[in-house]
Amino acid sequence: MHIILVSDRLATAKTVTLTGRHLFLGVAMLATMVLGLSTLFSYVTVRHAAEIRLPFLQELVRAVSMEETQKSREFVRENLNAMAVRLGQMQAQLLRLDSLSERLSALAGVKPAEMKAQEQIRDGRGGPLIQPRALSSEELQQALDALSRQVEARGDVLTILESQLLEERIKKSLLPTSLPVAAQWNASGFGWRVDPFTGEAAIHEGVDFTAETGTPIKAAAAGVVVTSERHPQYGNMIEIDHGSELITRYAHASKVLVKQGTLVRRGQKIAEVGTTGRSTGPHLHFEVRVRGVAQNPNRFLQQAMNAAKVASRR
Repeated sequence: MHIILVSDRLATAKTVTLTGRHLFLGVAMLATMVLGLSTLFSYVTVRHAAEIRLPFLQELVRAVSMEETQKSREFVRENLNAMAVRLGQMQAQLLRLDSLSERLSALAGVKPAEMKAQEQIRDGRGGPLIQPRALSSEELQQALDALSRQVEARGDVLTILESQLLEERIKKSLLPTSLPVAAQWNASGFGWRVDPFTGEAAIHEGVDFTAETGTPIKAAAAGVVVTSERHPQYGNMIEIDHGSELITRYAHASKVLVKQGTLVRRGQKIAEVGTTGRSTGPHLHFEVRVRGVAQNPNRFLQQAMNAAKVASRR
């Protein structure tokens, strides 16, 4: 390549010849300059950008950290709330168990103080402390769940025991095991005897309580009055149905205080001793009948006598 240079100062023109080597060196120098300028520009740009963006990055990291901390606090708070709810439920269950134990002690005839003393004896625990460590939230939750299941199981057992004791108590309350009159009943026993009017042998289907006129007559057990009438033989008579086809009969009363259909409880006053009907003097004629067949009242009244003796000793 020939380049002709023309100048006003020069009298003649000059010619410069460029070879391929000159072109290669020129291109190389230009590329080097471009690369250097690019590197310098990138360095300056990155450095200044870092200085400019560093506070923003710090704020971003701080915001993310605060968000994670808030989530952790909310998670812990939710777990604590759930555990507090479970603790409240267990406290309610324990209160229910306390009331159940009091009712059971009353049904079983055990004093609450004696039950608490037994619980303190059974609660004795101890031993050396080896490798202690704090419980994790999962372990604490598992312990609460296990304790809750134990409380529920014990509550179910106590409920069943209460039902059984209550059923037995109801059955006992329906048996005529309470004295209808506070007096002896040896005047005329159950079975064959000499009839006081005819002097002949005859069956006596009850027992007689000798007492003064007006002495209170009480229900020997809880039940429903099925008969309250004047009978030619029994005089003023009351019959109480105690269920299971068991009936008690109270005869020769001077005054009747209950009507047919009345629900009476054990020991409730239902009449007064008299001498109405076929009677030689003031007394109570007491009968126990099962399915219409007369039973010996002594089997029931003896239990009443024993219970009265035990109560008098206390």
